[in-house]
Amino acid sequence: MTVPALAIDAILPALDIIGDSIGTISNSENQSLIIMIFLGLGIGPLFFGPISDSVGRKPPVYVGFAIFIFASLICIQTESYEVMVVGRILQGIGLSAPRTICISMVRDVYSGNYMARILSFITVVFILVPVIAPALGKFTLDAFNWQAIFYIQLFIALLISIWFWKRQEETLKNEHRIKFKWNSFLNGIKELVKFKKTIGYTLISGFITGSFIVYLSASQQIFQEQYDLKESFPFIFASLAISVGLSILLNSFLVIKYGMEKLVTISLYAYFVVSVLYVGLFFNTSNPSAAVLISFFALQFFSIGFLFGNLRALAMEPIGHIAGIGAAVTGFISTSMAVPISTYIGGFIASTTLPLFIGFSVCSSLSILIMLAVKRDSRVKVV
Repeated sequence: MTVPALAIDAILPALDIIGDSIGTISNSENQSLIIMIFLGLGIGPLFFGPISDSVGRKPPVYVGFAIFIFASLICIQTESYEVMVVGRILQGIGLSAPRTICISMVRDVYSGNYMARILSFITVVFILVPVIAPALGKFTLDAFNWQAIFYIQLFIALLISIWFWKRQEETLKNEHRIKFKWNSFLNGIKELVKFKKTIGYTLISGFITGSFIVYLSASQQIFQEQYDLKESFPFIFASLAISVGLSILLNSFLVIKYGMEKLVTISLYAYFVVSVLYVGLFFNTSNPSAAVLISFFALQFFSIGFLFGNLRALAMEPIGHIAGIGAAVTGFISTSMAVPISTYIGGFIASTTLPLFIGFSVCSSLSILIMLAVKRDSRVKVV
């Protein structure tokens, strides 16, 4: 799961330079170089998920890394914005294999709060990569060029794929494999919609992921252009990533004591309150100081850290019997929501960060309503 994070975040300091090289004409097009990789991350699991339920977890990962390497070479060679977008989508499709199958492998072995704990540990690694990725990207950019950032990604992907081949055991036993059929995806959807809990927490994951992608895609524009903090941007980004990583690490211990649902409930309300507070304080005003903005971001992302792993674990818990297809379908649904949400909100971020926090407020409020509906349905079933 480190490679998707690296592919997303390492190019952030170079977005404007890449944009000049490939002929982008707006900040929105630069943002799309981040957003489009998430589109690929959503599409890819539709193929890799069912395949992994049939042939095992490891072979599709190798195929995914091969696609990623091919797509990275496309990104390195192109001088066209359109071709770069295609390359980024293909990068996402390739990386969707290790990203999705990783979750399936955890579900093969664990369940319940212990599954959430393992996912938290994995997500800590995923989050800690952004601590160093922008700094690595900036160092590489200053020492060489933006293409070198993609070459470093290729090298790391090769190292990790070799480690995976040598050290990771196959987790899907032969007796649990499902014969591949071309309608596996449709059958998976039919099975999945029977579980309202899975659908509910997947929708929440889509809203939260969508609002977070807005920050990822617009952070370079916000800190380098709105705040003129180009040299400090990698360190600011790293400090906010640490905020997320700290909460994910705490979640790995607290989830055993308090359970996933309680932590998700508290975190969603916190996410909503912080975003609404920012909107109330800075509505129709200029941007606050950088210190104030970073403080609000840190509070927001500390809440998000308790949501990422727990939401995926809650969605996956009822569908362990179709873990591969389940991870694929839930990932596709949440990403299909996240990409248009982030694209729409990102289009409003020009001279102020207010649209970003309005987006946080709307997404968190809708998530709370869905969560309450899921809980009500669960209580009705118990009665």
